Amino acid sequence: MKVAVGQWPVKREWQHNAAQISEFMRSAEQQGAELLVLPEAVLARDNDQSHWVIEAAQPLDGPFVTQLLAVSQSLSITTILTLHVPAAEGKARNVLIVLQGGEIVLTYDKIHLYDAFTLRESDNVVAGKHLPPLVMVGEFTLGVMTCYDLRFPEMARALARQGADLLILPAAWLKGANKELHWELLTRARALENTCYLIAAGECGPKNIGHSMVVDPLGLVIAQAGERTQLLYSEIAKDHIDNVRQQLPVLANCRLSALPS
Repeated sequence: MKVAVGQWPVKREWQHNAAQISEFMRSAEQQGAELLVLPEAVLARDNDQSHWVIEAAQPLDGPFVTQLLAVSQSLSITTILTLHVPAAEGKARNVLIVLQGGEIVLTYDKIHLYDAFTLRESDNVVAGKHLPPLVMVGEFTLGVMTCYDLRFPEMARALARQGADLLILPAAWLKGANKELHWELLTRARALENTCYLIAAGECGPKNIGHSMVVDPLGLVIAQAGERTQLLYSEIAKDHIDNVRQQLPVLANCRLSALPS
């Protein structure tokens, strides 16, 4: 299956971002991709006003998603992204959505909020409480995560144990000391330890690293973007997962659940 990963610097006005996403969706479909993965929090961003993502939040039936659903209805490609949705008490939910055929077929509220490296996402965002369900795209079973979820191996393992063979990660990975190293190390580890493909889309621009990538079930980076706007393509194969899991059956060999507590 051909997959696409898009990255760009998210702008303040949602209309600009909706237009960029729509362009990526049409371009990826024209190139034969069946899946498009986009970054985290792509509705609106102002790097000089950090609270803008909350003020600009829209419900899932708002104009931003409505415009994307209209594009999705005319295409066969599946598109995955996250946006901020209004919640109670002036906060928002960071919601991942999966678009197929003009419908939202899956939503996931980000569980692990980025309260790290001096920042506190939980000051503005309500944490999710439920592991996301799996979703099918072609012959692949997808498990979804969002950004900081990557640092919690239990989540990727839970999705793999439920049957995921392709892990999806929209992200806005902040720049900082060794952050590119963390990004590559963690994406490759999550793929290898679960013998899954992993597609990670990272926002690029002045605050975030970009470097979207596709990692194979042996932890090898098979496609990687740089730091600028880019639509990245890669081919993934179900039989490669099957072959890796025959040679390296870590999911089948794991005995922790059988040990006494």
